[in-house]
Amino acid sequence: MPDPLPFITYTFVMSITPGPNNVMLTASGARFGFRRTLPHMLGIVSGFVAQLLAVCAGLSALFTRYPLLQRLLGYAGAVYLVYLGWQLLRSSVASAAEHSEPVSFRQAALFQFLNPKAWVMTVTAATLFLPHELGVLLAGLYMAVVMEAVGVPCMTVWALFGSGLKNFLTSPRPRMVFNVAMAVALAATAVAMLR
Repeated sequence: MPDPLPFITYTFVMSITPGPNNVMLTASGARFGFRRTLPHMLGIVSGFVAQLLAVCAGLSALFTRYPLLQRLLGYAGAVYLVYLGWQLLRSSVASAAEHSEPVSFRQAALFQFLNPKAWVMTVTAATLFLPHELGVLLAGLYMAVVMEAVGVPCMTVWALFGSGLKNFLTSPRPRMVFNVAMAVALAATAVAMLR
């Protein structure tokens, strides 16, 4: 069994740094509060674990053989991030009475398959840290447990950060500034992930 510390360090750095999921969780926490953001977080966990297990089972070989497929998924993810940013900008000028809902469990889970950072994390982790000696099932399970044991607290920090801003964002001007900042962060993430 390899030393898990490099894998844990890699997972922590990738999980705590800004990315599509963390920006979206911050925005959701600020808009809907931590409790209503929990299904979004659980969807991320489920989708990411499914993606990781698929990559550990051989999907990374498919991407190695057909890099265009991974690139196309990256473009789809970037388009979705720009769309989410646009939705945030629209909500800045929309009436406060307008009905809106947080990202659902299903939407968050499915988004992981369009999320460029999630693909980078899973493919890199499987390439560098997959303990082949455990066999496919146990190795995938080991990877999932480590990545989520590190990733869930990191996501929680971002969602709580957004939730902590909720009271500050009750006025239209601070809310607009925050939404614009989150929209720009999403767009910048989309551009950065496609390089």
